Amino acid sequence: MSSELLAPLDLAFWHLESTAHPLHLGALAHFGPAPRGTGQEPPDVLGLLARRAAAVPRLRMRVRDVLLPVGGAAWSVDPDFDVHRHVHEVSLPGVDFTAEAAHLAAELMERPVARGLPPWEMYLLSGAPDGSFAVLVKLHHALADGMRAVAIGAGIFDEIAAGRRPAGRARPVPPSSWLPGPGRLLGLARDRLGDLGRAVEVGASVVRASRLDGRPTAALAAESSGTRRIATASLPLERVHRIRRTTGGTANDVLLALVAGALRRWFDGRGRPLPAADPRALVPVSRRRPGAPARSGNSLSGYLLDLPVTEADPAARLTAVRGAMDRNKAAGPFRGAGAVALLADQLPPLAHRFGAPLAAGAARLLFDLLVTQVPLPRSALSLGGAPLRALFPMAPLARGQSLAVAMSPYGGQVHIGLVADGEAVPDLDALARALTAELDLLDPPEA
Repeated sequence: MSSELLAPLDLAFWHLESTAHPLHLGALAHFGPAPRGTGQEPPDVLGLLARRAAAVPRLRMRVRDVLLPVGGAAWSVDPDFDVHRHVHEVSLPGVDFTAEAAHLAAELMERPVARGLPPWEMYLLSGAPDGSFAVLVKLHHALADGMRAVAIGAGIFDEIAAGRRPAGRARPVPPSSWLPGPGRLLGLARDRLGDLGRAVEVGASVVRASRLDGRPTAALAAESSGTRRIATASLPLERVHRIRRTTGGTANDVLLALVAGALRRWFDGRGRPLPAADPRALVPVSRRRPGAPARSGNSLSGYLLDLPVTEADPAARLTAVRGAMDRNKAAGPFRGAGAVALLADQLPPLAHRFGAPLAAGAARLLFDLLVTQVPLPRSALSLGGAPLRALFPMAPLARGQSLAVAMSPYGGQVHIGLVADGEAVPDLDALARALTAELDLLDPPEA
């Protein structure tokens, strides 16, 4: 049976999770009804999901502890794998299917995935009167970052499933009886000293860029209630690009400015004063190179961005975001507090296992919210012939934080998934609506 050691960042995610702070990624995909001829039966979507998920080798892997390296863990094939433990169907009333799906997805996102099994789940949400349906996918962050999650989850789509290639062989884990010789021990010691030196360098960069007073934006900080709310929004991608062409920068700069403006509008709508300092967002950056062989583990760093919520002028907010992101890119993802993911790569497995309780609350010292973009294939996708209408990505919440924003362009729209602590942000729908209002400020709709 082949096995593969968890990469350092994957191991960190595995040990940082708690019952109140599950660390799984999610996506809520909405599909239209499948076209059918006269007398043709509707497709068996649940069976199709089960068959295609079972055919993805990565989804058969579970985490187990290993003796070496000390404190490490490995992916190994679950000998008792049963896809029906992971794929389920829930029928909704169908009165307001979109709202019902979001409400149920929030409840399901509250629950951690089972750790003794391959750490993922899929739910078919049915019951819409027109035959449309939704699929909720949950993948533990140790299993995949955003780009890897797309690659894994894409295996359920008709277009990808038809052309799937056999997966490459996993790296074998040394047997538990493996003992290094003196030369190997010396090499390991040199490697560990090198890792320690790099850890000190990256760690110093993280500390220099951190807010040492540890005071996050109060409205975005919360003791976890263990509950989740989900809201969604869709923005026309052409309008985002029209703003970009007029102002310069990137489409992501425009989207970040829209988030900043929506937060300002949301703060005002709650009848509270604006925060004294702009909230800081972590903007994850993938370190995967296009065309490079796919790594199984997480490959992330990140930029930190003070969202200009205190700036009243929408154009000035966009200018501030564009300038800050240009400075981040010039410095690179290896410097600043966003490099904390790189620091994880330099630490030994034992440090992740026993340091997780100490590190779990560190996120609030670094950033107030997460804002991430998850790319999707540009081609039209379907499941059992049913066209994909929208896919809303969902990011996990770090301890002490109450809001995460994830965005995916697809089908001429930017689909935005907002995940919040259910008690800290009860009016999440208002924030979703504010995103559309902010787009109208930067790109006024035609009369």
